[in-house]
Amino acid sequence: MSLPRTHARRGAAAALTVLMAAVLGGTGAGASNANTNADADADAQQTRQIASSVLGTDYKITLTAQRSTEDEYAASVLLQVYTRAGGAWKESDRVTVGDVNGWFWYPLTGTGAVCQFSTAGTEPAPLTVSLLLTPSLGCSQPTDFVVKQGRVYAA
Repeated sequence: MSLPRTHARRGAAAALTVLMAAVLGGTGAGASNANTNADADADAQQTRQIASSVLGTDYKITLTAQRSTEDEYAASVLLQVYTRAGGAWKESDRVTVGDVNGWFWYPLTGTGAVCQFSTAGTEPAPLTVSLLLTPSLGCSQPTDFVVKQGRVYAA
């Protein structure tokens, strides 16, 4: 027994509709989740550690580039000091190197970003930082700090 052509066409059209709904429904849900994740990532501030030094068992010092949320090309640099507490590193102080959003994100996160990052395991601990402004401009003037009892001070 064969079905009339109209029934066969309707059946094929219904099957195609169900198939397209399944495909689009799956893709739509995935795309929706991907967009939600992308939006969440865009809202989260992008950071990248660009240097780190451990001074014996007393201090851990890091430099972190923090991308601006207002200007995709701008960044700030955070100098963070950690001290040992209960067997783990705990942040004891943080300062901004230079101006807030006063650096360029891409040079800071590329090759050769750190021109100078010198520390010493003494108390107080001297610290010098110089970072790449741009490849054509070269490095910033060195900025000197000193770490005393877990706190950062301008030298």
